[in-house]
Amino acid sequence: MKAYLDLLKDVRDNGTGKDDRTGTGTRSVFGRQLRCDLSEGFPLLTTKKVFLKGIIHELLWFIRGDTNIRYLVQNGVGIWNEWPFQSYLNKQGIADDFVKHSREWHIKLAEFVTQVRDDADFAKQWGELGPVYGKQWRNFSGIDQLEWVLNEIKTNPTSRRLIVSAWNPAEIEEMAKAGLPPCHTLFQFYVSSDRKLSCQLYQRSADLFLGVPFNIASYALLTMMVAQACDLELGDFVHTFGDCHIYNNHVEQMDEQLAREPKALPTMNLNPKVKSLFDFTFEDFDLENYDPFPPIKAPVAV
Repeated sequence: MKAYLDLLKDVRDNGTGKDDRTGTGTRSVFGRQLRCDLSEGFPLLTTKKVFLKGIIHELLWFIRGDTNIRYLVQNGVGIWNEWPFQSYLNKQGIADDFVKHSREWHIKLAEFVTQVRDDADFAKQWGELGPVYGKQWRNFSGIDQLEWVLNEIKTNPTSRRLIVSAWNPAEIEEMAKAGLPPCHTLFQFYVSSDRKLSCQLYQRSADLFLGVPFNIASYALLTMMVAQACDLELGDFVHTFGDCHIYNNHVEQMDEQLAREPKALPTMNLNPKVKSLFDFTFEDFDLENYDPFPPIKAPVAV
């Protein structure tokens, strides 16, 4: 994952200060790209331990078309909790009662997550993120994009239209009410003449320290799953970025990571019995030889 570390260095050395929606502030560059040959190993960062369980469950959540955090919470994945929680505080008129990321704020967040997990009605009211990724992948103005692209790969693999978009302008404001509009907005598959499947992702907004390691692994895994479902070999994952940024409160963590030397990539094995993208479960993934450095914690900018 040298390409990822090189991108971090690029932003550290060449980025300029920029205000942002969260008020945290960033160091930012525009327009970058990295490429991973998926035959060389699974692109999961080794310079810090990455939460693979969260990556897998989030991807399965997207694929099933879900947009409520309850499935994630019930599976011990909290990566989306803060957005609906902050919306809950705002709509209850108590947001100003808690300093963000204070001890009291975290206690209230834990109470909120427990209610989402245990109370279906509460989760239905407060755990919904709006028509974000899963909804757009499976029902973009009535079109199941995943079903369509899988069929197209199988029947028309030379097509240059193998695209799935999460960016639906008609629903952006609704997405923003409880969560945020999609950061990883569009992906395109490509089948080469030697039957290798590649995927390119366009990401409009890239939180390089916290979010991008998840995004790289998630779309690499999606490419592997689609390749297996379509009986294809693995090609490349290409990641194209718009606004690449490091939040100002992640700079020390970034420097700590850049001081570490990357190790050999692990291997991801998929259950070969699964032949449909929609039949994968968490138990169908097996990661081998993952030997990362310890995790590095950093606050999420909401």
